[in-house]
Amino acid sequence: MPKEKEEIPTEEEEKKLTDVPGIGPGIAAKLEAAGVYDLMGLAVMSPPALSEMAGVGEAVARKAIQAARSMMNLGFVSGDEFAKKRENVQFITTGAQSLNDLLGGKGVETGSITEAYGAFGSGKTQLALTLAVNTQLPKDKGGVEGKTVYIDTESTFRPERIRQIAEAIGANPEKVLKNILVARAFNSDHQILLLDKINEMIRDGEPIRLVIIDSLTAHFRAEFAGRGQLADRQQKLNRYLHNLMKMADQHNLAVFVTNQVMANPAVMFGDPTTAIGGHILGHASTYRMYFRRGKAGSRVAKLIDSPNLPENECQFWLTEAGVRDEG
Repeated sequence: MPKEKEEIPTEEEEKKLTDVPGIGPGIAAKLEAAGVYDLMGLAVMSPPALSEMAGVGEAVARKAIQAARSMMNLGFVSGDEFAKKRENVQFITTGAQSLNDLLGGKGVETGSITEAYGAFGSGKTQLALTLAVNTQLPKDKGGVEGKTVYIDTESTFRPERIRQIAEAIGANPEKVLKNILVARAFNSDHQILLLDKINEMIRDGEPIRLVIIDSLTAHFRAEFAGRGQLADRQQKLNRYLHNLMKMADQHNLAVFVTNQVMANPAVMFGDPTTAIGGHILGHASTYRMYFRRGKAGSRVAKLIDSPNLPENECQFWLTEAGVRDEG
């Protein structure tokens, strides 16, 4: 797998925690152990939080935070500069042109969170497995020539299915499997911890371009049962989603998450199916799709939310070769 850099690192990316006045190797090690790896992580901290985490006085902490902020460009950028940054966005094909078109034409985009929610058997995991293979394709075939991290919370990852999809597109199945890094998350804390591990792997040179979480909400839903714990669950989920968004943006990688559903008793007419996670997850996902079973063995995807695309829907099929336009 080629480990080429997509873009020349900026000045901010090259600077390390130890470049900040007052942050020596010992303090940097403490910060990294607590999940703060870069200038951005330091710049957005409060002095009391840094003081407690690193064991330094608040005055020293305040100076370090101010130094980190001055070393980074945290202000506004003009619209044309932002447009230039958008030119670095890449796309991973879903395998079905109809589904690509639903997402704007090319597939799942980097720097964003794409969510698929739906009932059991609606095709969410099959799309995740197809994307894990397609990430490794050359750019002219709809891939990004990178590796995938697959965080499995419901024991849905199937190596034999990856082999099947890889063989169908003419790829070496063992090589494809080797470029998918799988972790089974056993609870929500473990799931959160794995994000730090991904950041470490990227820093160590792993060309990770796609992070899949299947499913995002299973552990949060199981561990915070009942209305009394809803606020705690949403707060924890909110922090997790913010870390996911930050990771996608910083490393220009794609994040694809699947989500569970429930029946909303307040809906009297139409489809009562509602995604778990409420407004917090709805706002965090850049692209949000609802999957359901269609006619003649097909699946239907409906685009529920997007910053730049109209609400629409399309039909696709689940085949031996993964997600496809025809059955």
